[in-house]
Amino acid sequence: MKTIGLLGGTTWESTQDYYRIINQQMLLKAGNRNTAKIVLYSVNFHEVEVLVNAKKYDEVGVLMNKAAQAIEKAGAECLLICANTMHMVADSTMSGVHIPLIHIVDETLKEIKRNGFIKVGLLATRQTMEMDFYKKRFRKNGVEIVIPEAEDREFIQATIFNELFNGIISESSRERMLECMNGMEQLGAQCVILGCTEIPLLVKQEHTDIPVFDSTYIHSCAAVDFALNN
Repeated sequence: MKTIGLLGGTTWESTQDYYRIINQQMLLKAGNRNTAKIVLYSVNFHEVEVLVNAKKYDEVGVLMNKAAQAIEKAGAECLLICANTMHMVADSTMSGVHIPLIHIVDETLKEIKRNGFIKVGLLATRQTMEMDFYKKRFRKNGVEIVIPEAEDREFIQATIFNELFNGIISESSRERMLECMNGMEQLGAQCVILGCTEIPLLVKQEHTDIPVFDSTYIHSCAAVDFALNN
């Protein structure tokens, strides 16, 4: 079994889901009370948020790179960045790091393609929805991404930062989030990616008939497959 490296803390609410899902999947696939070998580095989210809000993305990359190097030195044999948005600095995060990055966008794309969808909705932070690091990788593989209208994007951003980052789960916010998903379906989306690792805390498949792809779950399962099969 290989050791999984987790670069977490963005936020701790979703990082604990990574730890839970990875160990659940390890037990399911390996049996015999096997649990995952994990190195976890949890950054201070406040430091990251200040830099992101100031659009100092180069400095975000430096901060994340230091964490990634520490994870490698601690013995991890792969790296997961436990947040979709932080993949906007994935290249700088991995500078000088020699273990492989299990990329959340690539793993989610594999699942989308495996299920035959070619037009998908994306629920995420404003940065993930509006920047190109998700869309570009999907576009190269013949899959189109649809994002919510501007007003809906503002609501989603506020819900993630003001509620989900603080562990607040609101029924009214869930209903509004489902309306955002319905809006993307009307724009032609065949399914929806839960592309912020906090959104699955609020919206799950049981809440909608639209097929959803939980990026946290997909990413975590990919880590287990790597640990057991490579």
